[in-house]
Amino acid sequence: MKTIRKKINLEKLESYRQSVWLDYIRRDIIQNGQLKNLIEQYGIRGVTSNPAIFEKAIDDSNVYDEDIDRLIKQGKNAQEIYEILTVRDIQEAADNFRPLYDSTGGQDGFVSLEVSPHLAHETEGTIREARELWKRVNKPNVLIKIPATIEGFPAIRQCINEGINVNVTLIFGLPTYMKVATAYIEGLESRVAQGKPINRIASVASFFLSRIDVLVDKMLESAIKQKNHTETAQLLHGQVAVSCAKVAYQMYREIFGSDKFLKLTEKGARLQRLLWASTSTKNPSYSDVKYVEPLIGPETINTMPMETLEAYADHGDPAPRLEEGASEADHLLAKLSDVGISMDDIASQLEAEGIEKFIKPYDSLIKKLEEKITAV
Repeated sequence: MKTIRKKINLEKLESYRQSVWLDYIRRDIIQNGQLKNLIEQYGIRGVTSNPAIFEKAIDDSNVYDEDIDRLIKQGKNAQEIYEILTVRDIQEAADNFRPLYDSTGGQDGFVSLEVSPHLAHETEGTIREARELWKRVNKPNVLIKIPATIEGFPAIRQCINEGINVNVTLIFGLPTYMKVATAYIEGLESRVAQGKPINRIASVASFFLSRIDVLVDKMLESAIKQKNHTETAQLLHGQVAVSCAKVAYQMYREIFGSDKFLKLTEKGARLQRLLWASTSTKNPSYSDVKYVEPLIGPETINTMPMETLEAYADHGDPAPRLEEGASEADHLLAKLSDVGISMDDIASQLEAEGIEKFIKPYDSLIKKLEEKITAV
């Protein structure tokens, strides 16, 4: 009965035109058939990865040891070993999703691979690495992850112009989301101007959620303790991330429902879907499906770590709630200034912290690979 319920819960999300992607990858789940089972039995329709996921996968298991030893003997350096291991995982995962990609006409079945986090503030470096990864993976159902930094926007635009699928990551603010959508559209327009096709180019905009509440809630709790606009602070507590997502979706509908984008759809352009990321609940007093239940809506994606996926499959209550309370969400965000909180400042801080959270595990893994090389 539990297995049937799991399947029904996730199928309902699909019936509301929301795709569930898994925020996790490791070689053994690909090779032992677990990923295939997640696709067929749970209805998983894509996978996202990042340096932190790969660091944990490679460091916490022995499934990569044989490849690492072989590559060391071939004289590969740590950076080359990291790239070879991750590219292989992405290729094999993409092959698992290829039937879904084909059957949905390229709507789903994507696997994401991120450029080095050290390139977050380097436009040209990001473009070069995105090109290289796109060429090396050589799968149509791969998305290259590029962070939504000031330097990332022109890289996004150029990659779309070159026909590279892009997952724009680390979006924390509404103005940033607007720039991301604009970069995608401008990339398509540039490609059309060159007479090149745009009908197979895919992109998603990954809006990070739980980290917003973690930071903002601390500030609100401080305001409550100091009796600074206590009623407003209590009203906002735990509500900001979901409110941001609801407002972002209204922006999405306006941007991609505009006459400007309609001209591109006539040439085959695809929507740049909103993807809800960072959906695991960090505050144990909140529901473990807090960043899933209220954000179910058409043409969106929710990428969940395994524990959130299992929680939702077990006791989720699917319903199309994304547009409920959209105007209230806008008004709620406007109240942040009453307690001295700037969402622009919040977004900037979280962006910097997000980059650092990827740099640390990336560097840690490279260091461990270097130590293994030295030992050999």
